[in-house]
Amino acid sequence: MLNSDTRLYALFGDPVSHSLGPVMHNAAFKEGQINAVYLAFRVSKIEQAVDAMRNLKIAGASITIPHKETVIPFLDEMDDLARDMGAVNTIVNRDGTLVGYNTDARGAVDPLGRVCDLSGKRVVIVGAGGAARAVAFGVKQKGAALFMVNRSEARGRALADEMGATFIYKEDLKRVDPEIIINATSLGMAPKIDDIPLDPGILKPSMIVMDIVYTPVKTALIRAAMEKGCVAIDGLSMFVNQGAAQFELFTGTKAPEAAMKKSLIKVIENR
Repeated sequence: MLNSDTRLYALFGDPVSHSLGPVMHNAAFKEGQINAVYLAFRVSKIEQAVDAMRNLKIAGASITIPHKETVIPFLDEMDDLARDMGAVNTIVNRDGTLVGYNTDARGAVDPLGRVCDLSGKRVVIVGAGGAARAVAFGVKQKGAALFMVNRSEARGRALADEMGATFIYKEDLKRVDPEIIINATSLGMAPKIDDIPLDPGILKPSMIVMDIVYTPVKTALIRAAMEKGCVAIDGLSMFVNQGAAQFELFTGTKAPEAAMKKSLIKVIENR
């Protein structure tokens, strides 16, 4: 029940109509019997949204494209990880002090850590956007040998240099012989569910393949990986993990990850 004591949490981004963040977080609030609500706001000017957090006492916010970097000057504090990454995906309002965090790296690394030790592994990340930055940062922190592929060579090389990684072309994948491949692009997202970011011929049973896309859960890349006998990690795992970390920052309580994932699967299956 909504009342005057209900805490408001928000998603700020543009666009936001596709986001399943409200489904996941509201399911978590319900499961934890927390008097709170999470709503999505399409925001073009992030400074005005941050002002609204202060004036309306919004308890916390998720930050998505295109504001993860541009929001930083309007915050009061940042934790070390967000500062090192140069990107914020979570804001917590601590009695009027707005503190920025980043849970994206944890979202990617935790599912990988459950199936392997990343230290020394040859990891190829496809993409050079905000998601690729977060994944690269998390993987690099774990001691992986990082390689990056991107359609735009200039952008790919720039991020690779920043992350201490090696930029390669798609044709170089066989030579690198990656042990882990991560798609950090939107290729394969609905409605273009047959798009795939690389030649499936590169895949082999010993590989771990991860996709950040979660609509559909089984993307063309994940399907191809499963057919080749790879260990496949779908995008829902990363999304739930970063969302669980956000929930814990928001509430100070352990996230009900099973309920969060169940709520997402139900919505995705009904689409």
